Amino acid sequence: MTDKSFKEWASMSDNALAEYIGSFVRHHRMGQNKTQDQLAAAAGISRSTLSLLERGKTVTVTTLLQVLRVLDQLSVLHAFEVKESVSPLALARLQKEKRQRARSKSGKTDDHSESKDW
Repeated sequence: MTDKSFKEWASMSDNALAEYIGSFVRHHRMGQNKTQDQLAAAAGISRSTLSLLERGKTVTVTTLLQVLRVLDQLSVLHAFEVKESVSPLALARLQKEKRQRARSKSGKTDDHSESKDW
């Protein structure tokens, strides 16, 4: 498998990226000592479709997912995880809206503040 840094991916063509994915699939298939026929049958696709994928040709996302599932490589999808984050401005607005102090509802003093004989 070729060694590309994350920074170089943006400069790669779509065809080069597809070939990179195909290399990934081929590498893991061979690492698991599976033939194209075995992997294709387990993924429910034809061997020729798997061959297209490994050569970096056009296949559907569903096909890629089926192959990744059989290869136990779905963990690569963690890169697509969307993490909700609050912008600094929105966070500042939320902090501003929080209560800063507690106060009595009527403004009267409560029973605890009256003088008591000890």
